[in-house]
Amino acid sequence: MGNEHRLLALLVCLVLGTGLAAAAWGAARAPGSGHGSVAGDFVDMGRVPPDPGAALPTGPDASSGTVTVDCGRNEEGHWNEDNLVVSPGLRAGAHHTHAYVGNLSTDALSGDASLAAAATSCAGGDRSTYYWPVLRRPDRPGTRPHETSAGHGNAGEILPEAAVGVEFRGNPVGKVVPMPRFLRAMTGDAVAHTAGTDADVRARWGCSGLPDRSTTGYPRCPAGDLVTRTLVFPSCWNGLDNESAGHRSHLRFPDARGVCPRGTFPVPELRLTLSYAVAPGVPIALDSFPEQRHSPRTDHAMFVNVMTDEAMRALVGCLNQGRTCRT
Repeated sequence: MGNEHRLLALLVCLVLGTGLAAAAWGAARAPGSGHGSVAGDFVDMGRVPPDPGAALPTGPDASSGTVTVDCGRNEEGHWNEDNLVVSPGLRAGAHHTHAYVGNLSTDALSGDASLAAAATSCAGGDRSTYYWPVLRRPDRPGTRPHETSAGHGNAGEILPEAAVGVEFRGNPVGKVVPMPRFLRAMTGDAVAHTAGTDADVRARWGCSGLPDRSTTGYPRCPAGDLVTRTLVFPSCWNGLDNESAGHRSHLRFPDARGVCPRGTFPVPELRLTLSYAVAPGVPIALDSFPEQRHSPRTDHAMFVNVMTDEAMRALVGCLNQGRTCRT
């Protein structure tokens, strides 16, 4: 009888264990479960104090102009899981979905020649490519192919950008020099959640009605406000390379005064501003690598300059002359 009781107990444990495992697996697979951000990622922007830093003071040699490039807001539906800057030649190398404006051909297999020959969403003909990870509503299942193709825990309805701002700015202490054509650039840290440092965290999140407040968390905005993401790119070039190992050493950030590190030169500063219509209380989650848990601190963006030399000279001239231009 003792052996029979032990066998019965073992069978009960096996059944219970299997049931619990199945329940856990089912919960992980359920829509909106296991695919979103956590409560601690969200920040009530009404409680965030205004940013202390105003615009940097400009010196007599400042390049104080701005150039806005009208590239739409991805009305063409250009999405993929590629990353031409970080993993060229590798299909689905991003392990999450990117959204694009500008060059309409960009994917993992793009080269300089194909980019230069492609169509563009930019009204003035800029063939540069600008891209970033999509933002989702994990409480709604994604049903369209581009919403379900990423995998790796990235699930839910992709939120369309209500507006995409592409702006170039000058340097507060000196004139800028042209970027070379086909320069590759990135900003932010896609692995910030596990990196152990925020040194490369660059994205700032906010609300359209509170422009003087920002955070590295997901913002909880007042009703009627748009959720915003602002991604500023490094703007100090080494004068030699279009790309570098690690994708950072050829382009670096200026210091707090706007001064470039020794051995680098100021180039136009690219600033992307993405806006989304998100009602208060709606959950949002940034596409990410699985181990990054959709942390808002992992936000990042990439850029490949495909402007013609003539267009880049015109952009630099506008910045250096302190004008406000639009293309």
